[in-house]
Amino acid sequence: MIMVTMMMMTVTRADSINYGEALRKSILFFEGQRSGKLPPSQRMKWRKDSALSDGSDIHINMVGGYYDAGDNVKFHFPMAFTTTMLAWSVVEFGDLMGSELKNALDAIRWGSDYFMKATKFPDLVVAQVGDANADHACSERPEDMDTPRTSYFLTKEKPGSELAAEIAAALAASSIAFRATDASYSNIILNRAIQVFDFANKYRGSYNNSVGAAACPFYCDYNSYMDDLTWGAAWLYKATKKTSYWDFVKSNIEKVGVDPYQFGWDAKTAGINVLVSQASFCSYSASADLFIPDADKLMCSLLPNSPKYVTYSKGGLLFKNGPSNLQSVTALSFLLIVYARFMDHAKKTIPCGQETVDSKRLISIAKTQADYILGNNPLGMSYMVGYGRKYPQKIHHRGSVLPSLDSHPQHLGCRDGDSYFKSEKPNLNVLTGAVVGGPANDDSFQDSRFNVSQSEPATYINAPFVGVLAYFNRPTIPATVV
Repeated sequence: MIMVTMMMMTVTRADSINYGEALRKSILFFEGQRSGKLPPSQRMKWRKDSALSDGSDIHINMVGGYYDAGDNVKFHFPMAFTTTMLAWSVVEFGDLMGSELKNALDAIRWGSDYFMKATKFPDLVVAQVGDANADHACSERPEDMDTPRTSYFLTKEKPGSELAAEIAAALAASSIAFRATDASYSNIILNRAIQVFDFANKYRGSYNNSVGAAACPFYCDYNSYMDDLTWGAAWLYKATKKTSYWDFVKSNIEKVGVDPYQFGWDAKTAGINVLVSQASFCSYSASADLFIPDADKLMCSLLPNSPKYVTYSKGGLLFKNGPSNLQSVTALSFLLIVYARFMDHAKKTIPCGQETVDSKRLISIAKTQADYILGNNPLGMSYMVGYGRKYPQKIHHRGSVLPSLDSHPQHLGCRDGDSYFKSEKPNLNVLTGAVVGGPANDDSFQDSRFNVSQSEPATYINAPFVGVLAYFNRPTIPATVV
């Protein structure tokens, strides 16, 4: 390794960044998060079948899907966003994924197949499986869990527009991702996306009220559901080119009431502006002012000399307020690259105060963030498990912490896993590819299962990073300076 000085901080730089390896592992991670009956093609062998009776309480087969993070609940709001972002990664960068495209599509289908089950019946959307409070009170691997697998659902009388709209977005985005390889499946899930969006829009209300304490405070909607409805309409416009969806986006973008500088499972405005900027510029130039100025402002806000909306650590990592900071880093890095490609196509630059910013500058910022995550940081720590010489060993993740069924076939009850969590030894199973919450804003990192914000991985951290890594995996990425 070599040492470089950056932003007044000594940074340990990895010998080289292997984006192809990181891409492969970032996709493999999703196999470690699978719930349900695992296929013969399962590559993360220490994981086994789990939650094979999900949905039985409401007589709907809800076997499958993803566990969101280190616990065993299937929260559909972040799961849908994860699926949307995996699909967007393929839509934008699938041609750069090489042999990993198939694995990326498999990861998307694991989510889209599950959401087809969740939306099988008209005017009913399954919103969550698993009693979160009971689950979080136990330390059980998913293969053993015996906490209540309660199914929560939305109806006309108990709506949840944000959740249903995000599922519609996930299915619409997935339909585009599969269009070239499985046209029949693409059409089927697109038709379901239309149906689910209609339900979300017609029966408006927040799932905070319908699902309530089952999802909160874990994944409450802290914003209006209008950003999610507009996000869903934007994806349906991209998938169908129907002007009714475009009209919905145009008429509602200024009503969403959500911070335009945030992007993640809860806040969609920044993503909407980036997603539709190319369409508004190319096809509906009169509407460009509804989206492009705010997308430009987002890009300007991410510059290291724009402290109003983000800060940067001395080691160079972008920070937004909130826990698990790398979820913001990967999502915003994804938007930087997508918008930079649009700028290239439009031959566009952005005035940011006294500075004129071109696409190369945005790519430079995104690359610095990706490289930091993969080891170019003051600690020389890769925040992707299983990548590099040094990475987190004690992540907050039950399946990784507790012994696998192969090594310990006996049942582990609710509190039987406590001793493993309290151990100072590394986790028994390597959750390859998992990106954890990441370091503090002074670039320090506590490799502890009890520091959940820093050590817990999540599907929605990895999903946009798949696209980021695919982009940087292309040939000849020059060295850049932020």
